[in-house]
Parts: sequence; C-alpha cells; structure tokens
Amino acid sequence: MIAETVCSAASAAGLGIAVVAAYRKRFLSAARIAAYALVPIGLVMTGVVGWLSDTAFSPTAWAGFGLLGVAWLLFAGTRAVERRRGGTRAERKAARGGRTDAVAPAASAPSLGAGAGAGAGPAARPAAAPRSSGSSDDFSDIEAILKKHGI
Repeated sequence: MIAETVCSAASAAGLGIAVVAAYRKRFLSAARIAAYALVPIGLVMTGVVGWLSDTAFSPTAWAGFGLLGVAWLLFAGTRAVERRRGGTRAERKAARGGRTDAVAPAASAPSLGAGAGAGAGPAARPAAAPRSSGSSDDFSDIEAILKKHGI
C-alpha cells in the first residue's frame, strides 16, 4: 500500500516537471521526463511492485536467489578453469593428436632436422652439434624466411 502511494507520488511529480519543461519549450526533454515519470505507475499497475515487496520479505525467495548465486559462481569458476587449461577435454585431445611441426616451405636443412614430418615429435630430432660462436647456422632459418620474402 505504501509502495503504491510512493510510486504514484513520484509519477505525479515527474509529470509536473515534464509540464514545466514543455512550458519552457523544451519538448524533447519534457517527453523524456514524462517517459521516466510513467515508469513507477506502470510498475504498480502491472503488479511488479507488489511482487517485489512480497519477495523482499520471503525467506524462500532469498534462498532461491542464494542458489542462483551459487550456480552462477560454479559456472563462472568452471569457465575460468576451462580457459586456463585451454579448452574442453575433446579440444585438448584433438590438439595433442594432430600436432605437427611447423616448418616454413623454403626452410633450410637445419630447421627441418632429420626425419621431420607429420607426427614426428621432439624425440625424433637429432642432438644439435656444438656450434662455434662465429657460426651462422643458428641464423639459417631466419635467413631462409627473409629470402622467401625477398628481403
């Protein structure tokens, strides 16, 4: 009863302000104020205000809101863990099964390694030969990429 009275008074005050704004030839502002002023009385007429007042004092409703909060926390937590792991279990399994070594089309021999191909893992690579500090072998794959692009 009190909520309906307060909403009606707020609507009446808002409509009064809209009339004053229209009198001052601010019609767009007056229309916007009138729209806001009609919201509280519309909520009273549809029964939303009564439902909210009944819900605010209902322990069952608060328990329901608590359960919705727990469900949301569980959902958000599982999504965060899933993102950290890198997708669903099926996506991780597919990524592990289809792993291939990426090699540039015109890559030099050191970057290809011996026996590199589909399904060759890190164990199939030969041990790297000791390099001297002046050797250009460590830049050969970079040189191949640059040559490929004409640089």
